[in-house]
Amino acid sequence: MTATLHLQKLSVGTETVADLVRWQANKRVRTTDNLPRHVTRMWPKRADEILNGGSMYWVIKGAILARQEIRRFEEKIGADGIRRCAIILAPEVVPVVPTLKRPFQGWRYLKAADAPMDLPQGREAEEPLPASLQAALAEIGLL
Repeated sequence: MTATLHLQKLSVGTETVADLVRWQANKRVRTTDNLPRHVTRMWPKRADEILNGGSMYWVIKGAILARQEIRRFEEKIGADGIRRCAIILAPEVVPVVPTLKRPFQGWRYLKAADAPMDLPQGREAEEPLPASLQAALAEIGLL
């Protein structure tokens, strides 16, 4: 059985998980079957592991705050003729326990053992802690 592997990606320009949800509601970033997608230059070499239950973990303002199940990958040829990878996501955005992440470019693999847990039922609607407080709590090992 293939192990599960996830991706992590910076959500550039978003301040909150709600911003991510609003951005993904735009028809331009949806597939013909109305699923959100994210187009990237690089195709994951470990796609089989990702498609075995993997998720896209979104880094927002320096912390992983949410995830979405990855449904499939599709080839996308841009107007410039360059082949790209469209990462097709489940519509549900699942809040996770905030986990600090340093900035990086592109996407990165995330091992299942290192992935943050989903927030418990009933806590999804809670206002997130300010980023500075999250950083301070994580620094002393409380997040």
